[in-house]
Amino acid sequence: MNFVPGNSKNILQEPIKLKPTIPVGPLRDTVIFPGNSVPIISGRSKSKAALDLAWNSDKLVLFVTQKNPKIEDPAEKDLYKVGTVCLIRRAVINTEGEYTLQAEGLARVFVKNFVRTEPYLEAEIEEIPELYEKSEQTEALIRAVRDQLKRYLELGGNPFFDQGSLVNWSLFTYSDDPNQLVNSIAQAIDFKTIDKQQILEMVSAQERLQRISDLLSKEIRILEIQQKISSQTQERVSRMTKEAILREQMRSIEEELGENGENVEIKELELKIKKAGMPKEVLNKAHKELNRLAKMSSYNPEAGYIRNYLEWLTDLPWRLSKGKRIDLKNAQQILDADHYGLKKVKERIIEYLAVHKLSGKVHGPILCFVGPPGTGKTSIGKSIAKALGRKFVKVSLGGIRDEAEIRGHRRTYVGSMPGRIIQAIKQAGAVNPVFMLDEIDKIGADYRGDPSAALLEALDPEQNNAFSDHYLEVPYDLSNVMFITTANILDTIPPALRDRLEVIRYAGYTQDEKFHIAKNFLIPKQIGANGLGKTETNFTAEAVNAIIQQYTREAGVRNLEREISGVMRKIARKIAEGNKNKSFKITQRDLNEYLGPVKFLPELAEIEDTVGVSTAMAWSEVGGSIMFIEVNLMPGKGSVQLTGQLGEVMKESAHAAMSYVRSHWRELGLPEKFFHKVDVHIHVPEGAQPKDGPSAGGALTLAIISAFTRVPVKKDVAMTGEITLRGRILEIGGLKEKVIASHRAGVKIIIAPEDNRKDLEDIPNYIFKDIKFVFVKHIDEAIKVALTRPPQSAARKSIPLGPAPALA
Repeated sequence: MNFVPGNSKNILQEPIKLKPTIPVGPLRDTVIFPGNSVPIISGRSKSKAALDLAWNSDKLVLFVTQKNPKIEDPAEKDLYKVGTVCLIRRAVINTEGEYTLQAEGLARVFVKNFVRTEPYLEAEIEEIPELYEKSEQTEALIRAVRDQLKRYLELGGNPFFDQGSLVNWSLFTYSDDPNQLVNSIAQAIDFKTIDKQQILEMVSAQERLQRISDLLSKEIRILEIQQKISSQTQERVSRMTKEAILREQMRSIEEELGENGENVEIKELELKIKKAGMPKEVLNKAHKELNRLAKMSSYNPEAGYIRNYLEWLTDLPWRLSKGKRIDLKNAQQILDADHYGLKKVKERIIEYLAVHKLSGKVHGPILCFVGPPGTGKTSIGKSIAKALGRKFVKVSLGGIRDEAEIRGHRRTYVGSMPGRIIQAIKQAGAVNPVFMLDEIDKIGADYRGDPSAALLEALDPEQNNAFSDHYLEVPYDLSNVMFITTANILDTIPPALRDRLEVIRYAGYTQDEKFHIAKNFLIPKQIGANGLGKTETNFTAEAVNAIIQQYTREAGVRNLEREISGVMRKIARKIAEGNKNKSFKITQRDLNEYLGPVKFLPELAEIEDTVGVSTAMAWSEVGGSIMFIEVNLMPGKGSVQLTGQLGEVMKESAHAAMSYVRSHWRELGLPEKFFHKVDVHIHVPEGAQPKDGPSAGGALTLAIISAFTRVPVKKDVAMTGEITLRGRILEIGGLKEKVIASHRAGVKIIIAPEDNRKDLEDIPNYIFKDIKFVFVKHIDEAIKVALTRPPQSAARKSIPLGPAPALA
């Protein structure tokens, strides 16, 4: 350009005729409409070259909007096909070398193609005529747009009117040219670039009016919502200001009358702090927070947090009250009255109470009751509290994954509060309750921390005299609390936490114990719960035993209570429907009517001695059971197949049993290469039930030996015990439950490891009348007892394949 930076030129408008080709200036985020004067700043080299050419000739340039404003050097594909030819009215070069222009839109044109791309863009164009047809529809749209524009301005809309532009208010109000009206409004209001380009490209005047009307409607709706929000905000601020002024006035009036409400509240809190009996450290903290509250305005949000904190401190028990003197005989009577059986559990609890009575302290290991569901772990905690004359509180830990549930939330958080331990202490209202942490084996952990780690401090007698809760921010003495925990299994409890616990195992109830629990506890309880107190309801002994054996399969008594409740509900319905009987006697025959078909068939031992089948003994969380091990031989190459949904440990036991049999072929009277042409299939029925553990190793060995030697296993013999490669039988667990299940199935001889002889004292006395116990150290001893004859007597040169007939 041939002018000095900072100077400007004014070009007089003359009749303009468009040339077929014209230099092009790409625009970013800007659309120019005909009849409007728009300021433009140009700094890109190609744009400046095009402007230089236009300035030095007819001052005409085509401005076309870019599709993507981030492209620095746009090509033909990056530009829209419709733009506006503009006349450069003024031009100035600023100090940074950029061109500042005042461009006036003259005509819309269609870009047919680009004839030059270097050193500037030049396009061949075709003018789009500004035509319209006068009609009632067009007139209606013009009036509607004017009304919308008026509403837009009333709501605070801020259109852009450039100084010196042809756009002015009279144009909006009086112009009858719809295209000019649309061009002016689209240029003046800050619509989206894509919407403006769409309007620029439309040919029909009615379509352009309709589109501008739609955009104005949208803008009006936005302004109305904005105005509503602003009004609500202003109203809320005004209300808060008014309330603050009124509070100050009330405060002044109360001070004049000597009745300051805040001072009364401060004095009440001060009195509660004095009576709470807090330790010195806690007392200092309470007074510090109270002084902060006294200096704070009552409508300060933090005042509520401090007030809530002080109420927690004053409501917590801090002083040890004199408890009931421990009477061991009375404690024993309470435990016996509330729970039937559980002899070892009760003995350990009485020992614990005896130590507590003599020492006067609770210090010692934390009791952890471990056993199947429904065996009375939680309810016995209430009995302990009753025997001690203490309050009882329980916190269920199942599913807790946040450390803050134990230690509390810090006071910096909105809605923060102490952890569950402190909450329960407040609920008990005493510093020495019996505190049961239920389901401690079901605690989880995630990104919020590990709750089990937070329990370490609370359950450690050496540390819990200064338990730290994040909310209280002061130590709290838990050393007088008697903590009891419960769990179903120990495997999921972290080792560090398990180390602080003294485990007391609940083995599950025997048939006899369940019978007495049902007769003495459950039936009377359900008679009252179902409103049958005025009706005589009796169960025969056969009926109770049938419910236990045929309608439940559990170690505890929860399902037994549900089944008894089901019978009671049927009786209650009969009475409610008009049955006038005053007494009901439930026999075994009646159970099908009240409870439906039998749910569990009893497990029975084999009917006859069988080759390749032995009876093993199993334990699970719901008690003991027996299971059969079947071995079949087939022509093959010496492979072993295991089925019946066996776990890894049980599979290893099967392989150990096979290795023992193969290595002792001579003692068993088998051919030297008996295994090479035989495939062995070992199956444990009830395949839907997962099975695992090493205790079936001995029974697996007996079944395999029986299959190879064709010597049957005795039908009334069951075995349990882990086997080694040398044939030793190792100790197992859960003998009591296994023996009870075997007795129920009709087993007469039980083979068990010698190391389990000590567990005989746990076996109910009535079982010894029907079962003979044989304790062994080696599998050879078990073979002599379990097989119908010594395997050596069946020595043979070849192995018969396939199933063998059972022998009587």
